[in-house]
Amino acid sequence: MDIITFTGGAVQTNGYLAKTDAGNLLFDAPSEIDSFLKGEDLSVDHLFLTHQHFDHVEDADVIEAKKYCYEAYNSELIRDKEAREWGLDVSVPPFEVDEILKGRDSLKIGDLEIQLLYVPGHSPDSLAFYLPAEGVVFGGDALFAGGVGRSDLPGGDEETLFKSISEKLYTLPDETIVYPGHGPSTTIGKEKASNPYIRG
Repeated sequence: MDIITFTGGAVQTNGYLAKTDAGNLLFDAPSEIDSFLKGEDLSVDHLFLTHQHFDHVEDADVIEAKKYCYEAYNSELIRDKEAREWGLDVSVPPFEVDEILKGRDSLKIGDLEIQLLYVPGHSPDSLAFYLPAEGVVFGGDALFAGGVGRSDLPGGDEETLFKSISEKLYTLPDETIVYPGHGPSTTIGKEKASNPYIRG
């Protein structure tokens, strides 16, 4: 599996295009990723959203792909109004979610298995997408390299976030590569050993 990382938008959010035998899978849709992909002549077959905060879904409406999310478009989760109050030029158009993932623990795209890990604490709709055969997890804003997602936004909770990381992410194999919503990739083993916020 070949993974292309794009970082864009006002708060430097990562989006990941994974080229697989089951098609091109995009994890999150930060601002300008659609233009980037078109410039590289890359198509998207499936778009998976880790959560609906504005910086992860700014291009969701223009990505021409089947869209998967924990729940349907929810303006209260987007937080673009708050972002404008912070001085950011952000406005997220509504988008259609083709497949709701709430209450599910896995799905298959062709022969590719994707395990759905519900990891609230940063946002109440946070999902991590674990591809066991590939040894990777796209974790959104739960776990970062040397950090964790913020829990002070509406719907966030620090204790819940730490529990999500401990019970859902730190139970994955140590060699699992973590592709987070911000910053560089890391591994589960490295974070369990050295993350200053929560150790394994």
